[in-house]
Amino acid sequence: VSPYSWMAFEVLCRYRNVWNIDLKFKPAYLGGVMHGSGNRPPAMVPNKFLYMNQDLKRLSEYFVIPLSPPSNPFEAMFEKGSLNAMRFVTAVAEKNKEEHVLVERVSRELWKRIWSTDQDITQPASLTEAGLKAGLSTNEVEEILNLAKSQPIKDKLKSVT
Repeated sequence: VSPYSWMAFEVLCRYRNVWNIDLKFKPAYLGGVMHGSGNRPPAMVPNKFLYMNQDLKRLSEYFVIPLSPPSNPFEAMFEKGSLNAMRFVTAVAEKNKEEHVLVERVSRELWKRIWSTDQDITQPASLTEAGLKAGLSTNEVEEILNLAKSQPIKDKLKSVT
Protein backbone atom coordinates (compact mmCIF):
# COMPACT_ATOMS: atom_id res chain seq x y z
CA VAL A 1 0.00 0.00 0.00
CA SER A 2 2.98 2.32 0.18
CA PRO A 3 3.24 4.78 -2.71
CA TYR A 4 6.88 5.38 -1.74
CA SER A 5 7.57 1.66 -2.07
CA TRP A 6 5.99 1.70 -5.52
CA MET A 7 8.18 4.60 -6.59
CA ALA A 8 11.30 2.82 -5.31
CA PHE A 9 10.21 -0.44 -6.99
CA GLU A 10 9.77 1.27 -10.37
CA VAL A 11 13.05 3.18 -10.13
CA LEU A 12 14.97 0.02 -9.17
CA CYS A 13 13.36 -1.89 -12.06
CA ARG A 14 14.01 0.93 -14.50
CA TYR A 15 17.69 1.36 -13.64
CA ARG A 16 18.75 -2.17 -12.67
CA ASN A 17 20.75 -2.60 -15.88
CA VAL A 18 22.34 0.85 -15.62
CA TRP A 19 23.28 0.26 -11.99
CA ASN A 20 24.20 -3.37 -12.68
CA ILE A 21 22.14 -4.81 -9.83
CA ASP A 22 20.68 -8.30 -9.54
CA LEU A 23 17.17 -7.46 -8.37
CA LYS A 24 15.23 -10.14 -6.50
CA PHE A 25 11.98 -9.20 -4.80
CA LYS A 26 10.95 -10.54 -1.40
CA PRO A 27 7.38 -9.66 -0.50
CA ALA A 28 7.01 -8.21 2.99
CA TYR A 29 4.01 -6.90 4.88
CA LEU A 30 4.41 -3.18 5.60
CA GLY A 31 1.76 -3.21 8.33
CA GLY A 32 3.82 -5.81 10.18
CA VAL A 33 6.99 -3.77 9.75
CA MET A 34 5.28 -0.65 11.10
CA HIS A 35 3.83 -2.54 14.04
CA GLY A 36 7.07 -4.31 14.88
CA SER A 37 9.15 -1.14 14.67
CA GLY A 38 6.69 1.05 16.55
CA ASN A 39 6.71 3.45 13.60
CA ARG A 40 3.66 5.31 12.34
CA PRO A 41 2.80 5.68 8.66
CA PRO A 42 3.35 9.19 7.22
CA ALA A 43 -0.40 9.57 6.71
CA MET A 44 -0.89 9.30 10.48
CA VAL A 45 1.54 12.11 11.33
CA PRO A 46 -0.01 15.49 10.44
CA ASN A 47 3.16 17.27 9.25
CA LYS A 48 4.36 14.23 7.32
CA PHE A 49 0.92 13.88 5.74
CA LEU A 50 0.98 17.48 4.52
CA TYR A 51 4.47 17.07 3.09
CA MET A 52 3.72 13.64 1.61
CA ASN A 53 1.02 14.92 -0.73
CA GLN A 54 3.33 17.41 -2.43
CA ASP A 55 6.30 15.06 -2.29
CA LEU A 56 4.44 12.22 -4.01
CA LYS A 57 3.15 14.56 -6.72
CA ARG A 58 6.68 15.78 -7.36
CA LEU A 59 8.12 12.24 -7.42
CA SER A 60 5.36 11.01 -9.71
CA GLU A 61 6.11 13.76 -12.21
CA TYR A 62 9.89 13.39 -11.97
CA PHE A 63 9.92 9.61 -12.45
CA VAL A 64 6.90 9.57 -14.81
CA ILE A 65 4.95 7.12 -12.67
CA PRO A 66 1.18 7.64 -12.89
CA LEU A 67 0.25 8.18 -9.26
CA SER A 68 -3.35 8.91 -8.36
CA PRO A 69 -4.29 8.32 -4.72
CA PRO A 70 -7.29 6.11 -3.95
CA SER A 71 -10.59 7.94 -3.50
CA ASN A 72 -10.60 6.78 0.13
CA PRO A 73 -6.92 6.47 1.13
CA PHE A 74 -7.71 5.66 4.77
CA GLU A 75 -9.93 2.74 3.76
CA ALA A 76 -7.46 1.45 1.17
CA MET A 77 -4.39 1.69 3.37
CA PHE A 78 -5.65 1.10 6.89
CA GLU A 79 -9.00 -0.68 6.78
CA LYS A 80 -8.39 -3.01 3.82
CA GLY A 81 -4.60 -2.97 3.91
CA SER A 82 -2.42 -5.22 1.83
CA LEU A 83 -2.19 -8.49 3.77
CA ASN A 84 -4.13 -10.55 1.20
CA ALA A 85 -2.18 -8.97 -1.64
CA MET A 86 1.15 -9.69 0.04
CA ARG A 87 0.17 -13.29 0.71
CA PHE A 88 -0.77 -13.56 -2.98
CA VAL A 89 2.60 -12.13 -4.08
CA THR A 90 4.38 -14.42 -1.61
CA ALA A 91 2.56 -17.40 -3.14
CA VAL A 92 3.60 -16.22 -6.63
CA ALA A 93 7.20 -16.05 -5.43
CA GLU A 94 7.06 -19.51 -3.84
CA LYS A 95 5.44 -21.13 -6.87
CA ASN A 96 7.87 -19.48 -9.30
CA LYS A 97 11.13 -19.49 -7.34
CA GLU A 98 13.28 -19.35 -10.47
CA GLU A 99 11.12 -16.88 -12.38
CA HIS A 100 11.42 -13.53 -10.58
CA VAL A 101 9.75 -11.67 -13.44
CA LEU A 102 6.29 -12.86 -12.34
CA VAL A 103 6.71 -11.38 -8.86
CA GLU A 104 7.68 -8.10 -10.51
CA ARG A 105 4.71 -8.15 -12.90
CA VAL A 106 2.14 -9.11 -10.25
CA SER A 107 3.50 -6.51 -7.83
CA ARG A 108 3.30 -3.82 -10.50
CA GLU A 109 -0.29 -4.75 -11.37
CA LEU A 110 -1.32 -4.56 -7.72
CA TRP A 111 0.38 -1.19 -7.23
CA LYS A 112 -1.25 0.16 -10.39
CA ARG A 113 -4.64 -1.00 -9.13
CA ILE A 114 -4.42 0.90 -5.85
CA TRP A 115 -2.29 3.91 -6.87
CA SER A 116 -3.33 4.57 -10.47
CA THR A 117 -6.82 3.22 -11.07
CA ASP A 118 -8.32 3.28 -7.54
CA GLN A 119 -9.19 -0.41 -7.51
CA ASP A 120 -9.26 -3.01 -4.78
CA ILE A 121 -6.22 -5.20 -4.04
CA THR A 122 -7.73 -7.40 -1.33
CA GLN A 123 -10.54 -9.46 -2.88
CA PRO A 124 -9.94 -12.71 -4.79
CA ALA A 125 -11.45 -11.20 -7.95
CA SER A 126 -8.99 -8.29 -7.75
CA LEU A 127 -6.04 -10.60 -7.17
CA THR A 128 -7.23 -12.77 -10.07
CA GLU A 129 -7.41 -9.80 -12.41
CA ALA A 130 -3.93 -8.62 -11.39
CA GLY A 131 -2.52 -12.12 -11.85
CA LEU A 132 -4.07 -12.50 -15.30
CA LYS A 133 -2.80 -9.08 -16.40
CA ALA A 134 0.66 -10.09 -15.18
CA GLY A 135 0.62 -13.12 -17.48
CA LEU A 136 -0.51 -15.95 -15.22
CA SER A 137 -3.03 -18.45 -16.58
CA THR A 138 -6.45 -18.92 -14.98
CA ASN A 139 -5.31 -22.25 -13.53
CA GLU A 140 -2.12 -20.72 -12.13
CA VAL A 141 -4.09 -17.90 -10.50
CA GLU A 142 -6.50 -20.38 -8.89
CA GLU A 143 -3.61 -22.44 -7.57
CA ILE A 144 -1.86 -19.32 -6.22
CA LEU A 145 -5.05 -18.04 -4.56
CA ASN A 146 -5.35 -21.36 -2.72
CA LEU A 147 -1.66 -21.40 -1.86
CA ALA A 148 -1.92 -17.84 -0.49
CA LYS A 149 -4.36 -19.09 2.17
CA SER A 150 -2.02 -21.83 3.36
CA GLN A 151 -0.10 -21.73 6.62
CA PRO A 152 3.32 -22.13 4.95
CA ILE A 153 2.71 -18.95 2.89
CA LYS A 154 1.48 -17.05 5.93
CA ASP A 155 4.56 -18.20 7.82
CA LYS A 156 6.88 -17.28 4.93
CA LEU A 157 5.46 -13.75 4.71
CA LYS A 158 5.73 -13.35 8.46
CA SER A 159 9.35 -14.52 8.53
CA VAL A 160 10.40 -12.21 5.69
CA THR A 161 8.55 -9.29 7.29
